[in-house]
Amino acid sequence: MMLDERWKNALVITAIVLAGLFVVAQAIKLWAKSIYNSWLADPSTPLDVDAFVDTETNPPNYAKVVFMHSSATGGRQPVEGSIDLSSFESPHVEGLRVTQRLDARDGSQKPHISVDDGAVPLDLMGEASSRGAVNTRSTPRTRRNLRSRKPPLVIGTIRMGFGHHRIAYAAASWARAATEDKEAGDTYFHDLLNIDSEEADLIKSADAFYSKMSRMTSNFGGPIEKLWGKAMLKGDGDALRITGLMAVQLRPLLKGMPTDTPIIATHSLVALAAVACGFTNVINLVIDNHAQFFVVVPQCLNLVQGPVNYQSFLRMGVEPENLELAGHWIPRDLVENIPDDCERRVNRALSGFDGQGGERKPRRILIPVGGAGAQRAFIVKLVKALAPLVEKGDLQLFLNAGDHKHMETAFVKVLKETGLTDYDVVTSTEGVREFRDNLLDPNAEPAKAITLFTFEDYFPAVATTDILSRVSDVLACKPSELAFYPVPKLMIRRVGDHEQFSALRAAELGDGTLEARTIDVALNNIQLFVDRPELLVQMNESIVTNNEAGIYDGCKNAVQIALERAAEDA
Repeated sequence: MMLDERWKNALVITAIVLAGLFVVAQAIKLWAKSIYNSWLADPSTPLDVDAFVDTETNPPNYAKVVFMHSSATGGRQPVEGSIDLSSFESPHVEGLRVTQRLDARDGSQKPHISVDDGAVPLDLMGEASSRGAVNTRSTPRTRRNLRSRKPPLVIGTIRMGFGHHRIAYAAASWARAATEDKEAGDTYFHDLLNIDSEEADLIKSADAFYSKMSRMTSNFGGPIEKLWGKAMLKGDGDALRITGLMAVQLRPLLKGMPTDTPIIATHSLVALAAVACGFTNVINLVIDNHAQFFVVVPQCLNLVQGPVNYQSFLRMGVEPENLELAGHWIPRDLVENIPDDCERRVNRALSGFDGQGGERKPRRILIPVGGAGAQRAFIVKLVKALAPLVEKGDLQLFLNAGDHKHMETAFVKVLKETGLTDYDVVTSTEGVREFRDNLLDPNAEPAKAITLFTFEDYFPAVATTDILSRVSDVLACKPSELAFYPVPKLMIRRVGDHEQFSALRAAELGDGTLEARTIDVALNNIQLFVDRPELLVQMNESIVTNNEAGIYDGCKNAVQIALERAAEDA
């Protein structure tokens, strides 16, 4: 009897506790919903994420959204003003203008080019007639009358890792071609992190966390890497809501431009911020080959690289008018030289085999490191495993450490440990271009079997892989933005599970391998490249076929679409 009474009391207490927890959970949900709605109302912007993702099929987790956004911003209120901007000629890319804030930020140590030193106030309304007047806002018709006859193109990006910047430079290469053909005005490279401001500081904090987690999880491997990988697949409606709220914070970085300026965004945050500002010609270049709400943007045109993403986004409810299949994000130089570069690779692959004449050529393997600096452990093991093939003369290695000192140190250490101490070092963009130009001669070979590329600055760290792809037989990289490049690829271990689908895209197009998750699998693929010519020949033939079908014309198409939309709005 006493036992039954105790059980009854325990059940009553449990029921009370559960009821209390339910009430608390509902109270938190209602509170979080009110906070979320207050953020949407103040400030009110044109950006409407909830209508885009459909709250019935993707109901908001208000507590999660409020917690994540508050953690990212520290409760900061969005600023309504704009930051005056200026631009200057890129020291790296001819004909490209780079934006920055007009006046240096008080107390900042970030390098800044003053008007006296060559910067000019940003004036997209009258860029052909004058760059001296600071931009003001007016009606679309007035802005069109004040502008040059052809609209400027703004390539909006964020320097998070190398991928978004690499795609931005690819888009800029086609935009500059449109300028040269007098189809467009100037091209502006608008990196939100380059606008020294509190808003840029918010982005830096998020990027620092992502880069640190990518490095740690990749190097630890095992369950930790699996957890991080699964997290990279969770770009759901709430992820887009959180990103949209952050984008509202970033509006001052774009508000100084006329709202009908064509914006080609290579980061969804830029496109979201542009929509929140009321821009009417926003094109979002969607990354990866895995459909997530996190990478698409409401109220703009989202361009995707492949048909699987296109179909997947349609099934998720993205409206057809907000979506288009464009092709891969590739620089103009690589696309226009595909026929010659592939012919040269095929001739190298066949040399010395099956009565083709000539001597067998060592396979040139380009191994770059991503912008987050992850993969160190895997890449070091790979280089160590390739050492015997280098010593035999079967391989040449182009090691791009980028601007990561820890990767330069790791490369130097493993080369010393394997006895491969006779190597060249290249430390400048000019040196990289000279190296490439020499190897464009079919009869030329690098001076040493191993060349280490390492830099102090960010630009050559990104550009080197693009430059060297033309003279590499194989690009050995994780399945990131490089998985879409028109060069034979060895897809090595991913960082984040979302990247696995990009490797599948490359394999199905015939210009890359499936992902090699282990050193043994990577070595097996490389041995196929070394022992016989067939795989390399097939990949290059596939690249030529893909090129004829327009597979690699994504950035070219993005620029053309932006200009067509601008003409329609004129």
